[in-house]
Amino acid sequence: MEISPGTRASDAERDKVVKLLSRHLADGRIDLVEYDQRVARVYATATRDDLQLVLSDLPKLSKESSAPAQAPARFPIWQQIEGTSWLGVSVLVLAIWGAISLSVGEFTYPWPIWVIGPWGAVLAFRMLAGFESGRFGRRTS
Repeated sequence: MEISPGTRASDAERDKVVKLLSRHLADGRIDLVEYDQRVARVYATATRDDLQLVLSDLPKLSKESSAPAQAPARFPIWQQIEGTSWLGVSVLVLAIWGAISLSVGEFTYPWPIWVIGPWGAVLAFRMLAGFESGRFGRRTS
């Protein structure tokens, strides 16, 4: 039974396209901003033709590249982004604190601990607990 290309796309088909986009992101073919834009387009599409347009300028992925050659990364991309943001802000507030301490001529109250500490504790808990890595809460049906 041949299905016409104007057929409406299912959620499973959209999820499959998003997984392909994430592989292209991991391979470096698209950046995070473009990935976000394409994922938004995928979930806004109605037909299968529109889904194929999202992938039209990207190369087809072979079957052997779909099987992971190595273990998945310990830290998902969003945790890497959050960790990098935390590190950048931590360095910034420490630099500000250091500049203030130098201008006063003595060490001032170490207020950066109130920025660095709680944020870092939350990130560490989320990483160690594995809630966002997909190890927990996955439904098997």
